[in-house]
Amino acid sequence: MAQRRALDLTEAGKISLDMRTLAGIVVLILSVAGVYFTLQGQLRQLQLDVVRMQDTTTLNTEFRVKWPRGELGALPDDARQDLKIDYLQKDIGTLKREVKELEDHIDNVIGQRTQ
Repeated sequence: MAQRRALDLTEAGKISLDMRTLAGIVVLILSVAGVYFTLQGQLRQLQLDVVRMQDTTTLNTEFRVKWPRGELGALPDDARQDLKIDYLQKDIGTLKREVKELEDHIDNVIGQRTQ
């Protein structure tokens, strides 16, 4: 049977590597470190994007609720339209009064003829 050699590890132990192997190990370590830091950067960017999307969603929800209620103001066109509606309501009120007066006048005229 073959003799087994015991592995002696001491501080004074020596390792002999050729330069090609040493360069390969260094390149491998640098590649792994580069991939690690690239993934970390992408992960942080994605986390930042998620935070921004959450803020946008919150602001959108607030806008969607408050805009129809008029709590965030109104467009200039809306203000003009509101003024036009107010004028039309006043005109309709005036016309209703005039129609009521005419009906009362007609009733008075008809009432006087029948007497």
